[in-house]
Amino acid sequence: MQKITRDVLVSKAISLLEDGNVSHVLGWRKGEFDYDITPSVFSEKEDIENNFVWNDFCGANFSKYLVQKTRKLEGKILVFLKPCDTYSFNQLLTEHRFDRDNVYAVGIPCEGMADISKVKKICGEGISSIDFDGDNILVNTVYEDAPIVIDAKSVLSERCINCKSKKHVAFDELIGEEGEIIESGRFDEVEKLEKMTPDERFEFWQSELSKCIRCNACRDVCPACTCEKCVFDNPKSGVENKAPANSFEEKMFHIIRAFHVAGRCTDCGECSRVCPQDIPLHLLNRKFIKDIDNFYGEYQAGAEVGSRAPLVDYTTEDVEPSDIFEGRNG
Repeated sequence: MQKITRDVLVSKAISLLEDGNVSHVLGWRKGEFDYDITPSVFSEKEDIENNFVWNDFCGANFSKYLVQKTRKLEGKILVFLKPCDTYSFNQLLTEHRFDRDNVYAVGIPCEGMADISKVKKICGEGISSIDFDGDNILVNTVYEDAPIVIDAKSVLSERCINCKSKKHVAFDELIGEEGEIIESGRFDEVEKLEKMTPDERFEFWQSELSKCIRCNACRDVCPACTCEKCVFDNPKSGVENKAPANSFEEKMFHIIRAFHVAGRCTDCGECSRVCPQDIPLHLLNRKFIKDIDNFYGEYQAGAEVGSRAPLVDYTTEDVEPSDIFEGRNG
């Protein structure tokens, strides 16, 4: 379904590499399965030609990888950024997490990425290979002789269905046409939760968070989680990384993490994408984003480098706690 082809990205990567403009390319490589696309660093033309991947399963946000890669690799890194990725890119620059001079950012348009869990609900677990034909995903399984044809739009990931922007807010070079900021319904599910009674909301989150196996995938992939030493890895913190012993620990891990990224989360949806238990973690972050917009005025983290989030930018017009509680009770 992607309008920009793999050949275009491969050609751009090889051109910049051979011209000496970059020394490494941060791109996508096939994993164990056709849908298991993994971020990877390329430094050789032959490797790019043979192994670079671009399709409907290249959903990874590369922004966070730049934090470590720009420190460890010499020279400039080429990174391909989808529109939603550029917000995380800007937010990390605002927090001085990597040197902008060490990165060459190429903006690429995105028509939305597929959710493999939705594909598996249609095809089952026995996927042997996946091909693409225009707007269709062709899934070959060990159970069927012919491929199962799926409309790519019917298996879009939640964050793509509720995409906030097709516009890149950061790039050195843009491939294809630029898009626009979108008025999506990304807060609709949050509003449904707000309309629940406190007991209903507690039951909802108790049910979802009880699935957590503390794999830390959400923390590890989150562009807003870049502390050198995470509180959950500190044995003296009382919340050291471990399997939850009780329901309080399950909720504590995710709620503390949500508070830590409040005002900095760009709503990239990586936390929910990588969760092996399919917990809708993005809803916690969106609730915070929605409240910040309501109480302090609309603010989009990462929209521009250097912008100060409302929670760290005091003004005399700031809402008071009494106003918040009165508003909620009114």
